[in-house]
Amino acid sequence: QVVFALNQTLLQQESLRAGSFQIPYTTEDLIKNYNCGDLSSIIFNHDTSQVPNFINATLPAHERITAQEIDSYFRQELIYKRNERMGRRVKDLLEEHPDKSFFFAFGAGHFMGNNTVIDVLRRGGYEVEHTPAGQAI
Repeated sequence: QVVFALNQTLLQQESLRAGSFQIPYTTEDLIKNYNCGDLSSIIFNHDTSQVPNFINATLPAHERITAQEIDSYFRQELIYKRNERMGRRVKDLLEEHPDKSFFFAFGAGHFMGNNTVIDVLRRGGYEVEHTPAGQAI
């Protein structure tokens, strides 16, 4: 699986370099949507937007299965479990120190797709609000 993932990543990078493949959004798009608090936009709506997409309709059936297994592993290990840990840490700090104020800042990856840090906190009973760029806290 590691060799397959590496080969697919290299093929994708070669396609990007050759101009035959384009990412559907730019870094500027990510920054703009993140700053505007538009976490429901199409950019942030994919569970696997943080990891390479190995699932490709042109792959033979056995390789497509491998790609799906890798995608599932990445989604579970690198996204869901990470966000769950971070959300629990925030919740624990808030509960251990109810008399203190906190400011938490996260990278955009913690807000992408489903099962985000925000989702974890909301499930824990917390209200989470976006503070737009430039707004005084």
